[in-house]
Amino acid sequence: MMRDALDPRVAEAATADVQLARKEFDGVRQWLAAVGRGPSEPLAAEVWVFDEDLARVLLVHHQWRGWVPPGGRVEPGETPREGARRELFEETGVEAELLPVPAAATVRSYRAGLAATLGLSFVAIASAATPLTPESGQPAAWTPLVEDWSSCFPGDAARVREHARWLGKALGR
Repeated sequence: MMRDALDPRVAEAATADVQLARKEFDGVRQWLAAVGRGPSEPLAAEVWVFDEDLARVLLVHHQWRGWVPPGGRVEPGETPREGARRELFEETGVEAELLPVPAAATVRSYRAGLAATLGLSFVAIASAATPLTPESGQPAAWTPLVEDWSSCFPGDAARVREHARWLGKALGR
């Protein structure tokens, strides 16, 4: 399957975010080296939104992926960071500044039969009192980090929890 090359500005931003990411999963750097010119379309981005106490995470219920952080495909011409902010707003109505360092970079297939793609997980902190306006048919909810949630990516809950603990220490909480 031929994959489309990214706009150079987008490819540079995606590669820089991979280098900045606090954690790398699924051999991201090796995958990038193997694909040659850098990342290609599609890209994926999500936001791990924590409440101010770092005790809850904002999740959306996707029809076949289960409960996942808000996110999705990065549109042509968007950087992963821009796509993450857009997806967060579209899926939850929440507008939040993303922290400077991405939490994670992954390589995964987001649906059976699709090729693996680069995904970046960004982080934001928002008030749990912020009204949620989810997309139709895709509920959004603040989920306590001590609870498990059903997702097609079962390892993600542990990754999100670990990042919240690290963030709490980094922020002196």
